[in-house]
Amino acid sequence: MASTKTIVCLANSRKLSGRCVAGMVGDGSGEWVRPVSTRVNREVSARERQYQDGTDPNVLDVVSVPLLRPQSHDFQSENWLLDPDYCWKKIDRVGWRELLSLEQHPDTLWINGSSTFHGEDDRIPTEEAVTLPDSLKLIRITDLALQVHTPGAMFGDQKRVLRAHFSHKGNSHTLCVTDPEYELKYLAQPEGVYELGESFLTVSLGEPYQGYVYKLVAAIIERAKI
Repeated sequence: MASTKTIVCLANSRKLSGRCVAGMVGDGSGEWVRPVSTRVNREVSARERQYQDGTDPNVLDVVSVPLLRPQSHDFQSENWLLDPDYCWKKIDRVGWRELLSLEQHPDTLWINGSSTFHGEDDRIPTEEAVTLPDSLKLIRITDLALQVHTPGAMFGDQKRVLRAHFSHKGNSHTLCVTDPEYELKYLAQPEGVYELGESFLTVSLGEPYQGYVYKLVAAIIERAKI
């Protein structure tokens, strides 16, 4: 183990066969840390991210993470190679007040102007994305709505999808949600739109796919639930 970083966990989201875990150092620097593995797509397994008692880090946990070295990859400048030989350690929890001190105020969610059929400003051409300096944002919004729908139903694909609708600095966004807690809760509900109150969102840029990088809601933190 070369070093440790103590972060406020702001995402433990679904990613292929593992998770994408990310958090911010709570010293006011705005530094993000995304622990990654040596796998091709860098997802983190359950064993690699667990506490000593075998439990999983939760969003808002303050976590000490054993790391080996920075592992920046294109726009994912926040990546650090994790040390798989050591358990992570939960130190504390934070609340809404601490989140307010971590809030970011970007003018845009990177680059707008490209949308999928069911999304809105939800992707960036890969050749543009690789020039970006970062891939994680923590923003606070007041108009969050979650949509449960089956976008491929007319083609026989019955897989349901959860999308987040919100506005940020005058721009409307519709992004896929990869927060497993919210997927578990809302994909079990009838199709429709569910209005939520004031919330923080962790927005992440995913891995390149078919010429694009997709903006994802990696975590939802509702004020009413804290």
